[in-house]
Amino acid sequence: MQKLQINNRKGQIIVVVVEEPKEEPKGLVFVLHGLSGNKEEPHIVEFAKAFHDKNYTVVKFDTTNTFGESAGKYEDATVTTYYDDLADVINWAKTQPWYQEPFCLVGHSLGGIAVILYGQKHPQGIKGLAPISSVVSGKLSGETWKYRERLDEWQQTGWLVEKSTTNPGRVKRLPWSHMVDRLSYNVLPDAKLLTMPVLMIVGDKDDSTPPEHQQLLYEKLPGKKEIHIIKGAPHSFVDPEHLAQIRKIFLNWIDEL
Repeated sequence: MQKLQINNRKGQIIVVVVEEPKEEPKGLVFVLHGLSGNKEEPHIVEFAKAFHDKNYTVVKFDTTNTFGESAGKYEDATVTTYYDDLADVINWAKTQPWYQEPFCLVGHSLGGIAVILYGQKHPQGIKGLAPISSVVSGKLSGETWKYRERLDEWQQTGWLVEKSTTNPGRVKRLPWSHMVDRLSYNVLPDAKLLTMPVLMIVGDKDDSTPPEHQQLLYEKLPGKKEIHIIKGAPHSFVDPEHLAQIRKIFLNWIDEL
């Protein structure tokens, strides 16, 4: 395993972890966390491990503007910064001896919409796409139980303030500009471009990217696709039973790529 530091287009440091298989690699995968997440979250580790167990080269990284090892402030995180960091990591990877194409993309939540956007722009280069509990559009985000009753206050005060559920004691402050950026995105109109195999997973207790939003995307996908709804699971997966289910789903999907 290698831990490296690279620079994004803004000159900010991104911390990247590359794990190559011991045997001849069958492929390459990039794994991206969600808003305020990091590359060591249980579900991110599980996604990566499934690919590593199938002899893929695995690239994980902390985006800028998150609670990880890379540069930036959480307040500056947007769909745009996530997408740009993903594109910059992929462009860097193209200079490395282990690079392979087509490759796979896996992203959770805000990372999910980032990998979808990349897949829509570069469909021929993607072997398989796995947007997990993905943001589908800014408009749909605003209609969720999590956000809809707080949008007016968020816009008026300029800030959404909430306690972290995954990092006890940490308070997350997100400016209204984040939602302005998010509202400019909607992956549904160009879903027809996602011709590669697509794997979707979501918890039935997800209040941020609920199953009904995932279904809207799923129905528009033109190619080989599957969707799994994990009973009792919230937006982020931490329960060992849920992680075990997800691992099994991923291993089966990877075998079929």
